[in-house]
Amino acid sequence: MTDEKQARSANIFDVARLAGVSHQTVSRVLNDLPNVRPATRARVEQAIAQLRYSPSPAARALVTRRTRTIGLVAPGVSDYGPTSVATAFNFAARAERYSVETVSALDPDPAAVREVIESLLRQRVDAIVLIVVDIGVLEVVRGLDLSIPVVAAAATARRSPLIVSIDQYRGARSAVRHLAELGHTRILHLAGPQRAPDAVERIRGWRDELGARRLEVVEPRHGDWSAASGYRLGADLEIDPGTAVFASNDHMSIGLLSALRERGLRVPEDVSVVGFDDVPEAGYLYPALTTVRQDFASLGELMMQKVLIAVEEPDSVTEDTPLPTHLIVRNSTRPQRHGTAQA
Repeated sequence: MTDEKQARSANIFDVARLAGVSHQTVSRVLNDLPNVRPATRARVEQAIAQLRYSPSPAARALVTRRTRTIGLVAPGVSDYGPTSVATAFNFAARAERYSVETVSALDPDPAAVREVIESLLRQRVDAIVLIVVDIGVLEVVRGLDLSIPVVAAAATARRSPLIVSIDQYRGARSAVRHLAELGHTRILHLAGPQRAPDAVERIRGWRDELGARRLEVVEPRHGDWSAASGYRLGADLEIDPGTAVFASNDHMSIGLLSALRERGLRVPEDVSVVGFDDVPEAGYLYPALTTVRQDFASLGELMMQKVLIAVEEPDSVTEDTPLPTHLIVRNSTRPQRHGTAQA
């Protein structure tokens, strides 16, 4: 490779690889930010000189106009997952010396979403981050022609370089696989809201895993993520021998456990239950809840990393693989026993 060609093709990731650091560290050196060790700074500067790297003129122009402020559009709910992601994102932004302006999108109506976005643009934010809990919000933002990057945390089968997510689909399949391997032949699903991307992907995973195993598919029943909705749906679920229940989140599982107990049904003796999220209380329920753990902290950090790349090296933005989930097996599931469940 000639020096001229190398200079044209080198990017921030090449510098990071040569220096043995993260691209965030390279960014901090380029922007003369503190909290970089002198030896690390020297190594990065040597790599920059060796590669003859310089940010693109467009990226440099963006740097000079930056306010180091990010607009966060958070859902107007206090659900565990979105709240955890927002908290992690704020910590990650603070570590990069960015401030965050948070607004709540209470209504997925297109006009309301546009109004929220416009309010952030008036504050001259460098980027906008969305935590998507309604597919309508994502659809609206995709239709806007914005001059700044928009990074979304959204579970969707339609991938994009500016979308980050946790793999809801494979997480749901792992929950159903666990129940099927325990011998359960009828696996019901208490789903989340119909317009929630996470719920849509979990339904898709549940349905595909059942189909792959040629097991009965009973149409899911929808709740609203709350324990109250899990209790309501669990009050009249048809529980036959071989039945298990995959609930779309842990709070719905909590309500379900209460409803089953009131009906005289034992968990896991009469019916196995799996949740999703691994909320802090999950291991202290009775019985302790088998669930699918999501790494909300890593998702928040990934959102911030994506913002940095989109702002500082827009030509280097690439699509990310969804973060994996992990099945946490506790006491709410057990191998299926032959017999008759209590009514």
